[in-house]
Amino acid sequence: MAAKTWILTDVSDGTFVEHLEISSADVAGTPNGWSVTKRTLRGGLSDGVEVVEINNGKLSFGILLTRGMSLTTATIGKQAFGWKSPVQGPVHPKYVPLNEPSGLGWLDGFDEMMVRCGLESNGAPEFDADTNNLKYPLHGRVGNKPAQKAAVTIDPEAETISVSGVVVETRFHFFKLCLETTITTGFGSNAIQLDDTVKNLSASPAEAQMLYHANFGDPLLDAGSRVVAPIDELVPRNDHAASGIDAWDSYQAAQPGFEEQVYFLTCLGDDDGNTEVLLKNAHSTQGVSLAYNTAAIPCFSVWKNTTALEDGFVTGIEPGTNYPNPRSYEGEQGRVIKLDPNGSADLSLKMQFLSNEKQVADSEGRIAALQATGEPKIHRKPQKGWCAP
Repeated sequence: MAAKTWILTDVSDGTFVEHLEISSADVAGTPNGWSVTKRTLRGGLSDGVEVVEINNGKLSFGILLTRGMSLTTATIGKQAFGWKSPVQGPVHPKYVPLNEPSGLGWLDGFDEMMVRCGLESNGAPEFDADTNNLKYPLHGRVGNKPAQKAAVTIDPEAETISVSGVVVETRFHFFKLCLETTITTGFGSNAIQLDDTVKNLSASPAEAQMLYHANFGDPLLDAGSRVVAPIDELVPRNDHAASGIDAWDSYQAAQPGFEEQVYFLTCLGDDDGNTEVLLKNAHSTQGVSLAYNTAAIPCFSVWKNTTALEDGFVTGIEPGTNYPNPRSYEGEQGRVIKLDPNGSADLSLKMQFLSNEKQVADSEGRIAALQATGEPKIHRKPQKGWCAP
């Protein structure tokens, strides 16, 4: 059977679908039990947010068309994968003051399970040395840009549901960048595949950055949870993170007032550069694994923020083209995507949601095989070239 596509948004010709419901009754040759719903939220800070909710028959999750094609909480049965942000979102970008003087306005909208940070920059806020004006806001702008185009495709032959989107990040006289993404899941699958293309829309060379800020809290994150990674090299971001280096990969119970700790890694890959990182709960009965290619995505960050549940008990496991230092520092280290005039770069990330001991053990086994190819080098202090002063 041929694939069937529904256009949800296309600014170029004025297409906009307020509400759409699709199921097996609409596509011959597909199994029962799956559904796709597109709706536009109304009221409060979410007013106007477009969300596509996907149920593949096993795994359910949402895609926020209005927030850079970010992902909302995923569920398998009664198991939830995401976190409980004190921000009651999803928040429409019009309520997120990205350019406020502190550079921290991005936090006003932060509650996604996975949000892309980029495209011009993706790290800490940076200010002009002479004027002290904000140059680059926290984590960039793409996560607060609405999709210019979006569509959903059901492919009976490939047995997949996919949502594609185009998000543009441009400023006249300055950057002209574009994200084209296709987010795919199979019928009855426990995985989400993200295939992204970062494009330079300019006739001049450009640079870009990308960080996949994947966030998980209760109930997956608990006392005794661990990150399992095939470490090539690991560095604490600052002295505070260095004080916890012996427990960098494990988590304690929620602690009110906990000060965040961040660790920067490079990971070992197979002969083709493919690698995998796992976050699992204390009993190894639930987890999330991220698989990606180290040639395209060479950096990995672990963000530990195990404060009180009410204040945002969460960890971030974050593959990226760079570390989330200030943009200028990362540029000096060469950690940017170099784009030719009208050029592009492809990035991919697979998220697997693990709901039993065997799935967790299988992921650990794959990571152990990668780790066996090299001895980890763990630094106990911040390192020049890795960590901004």
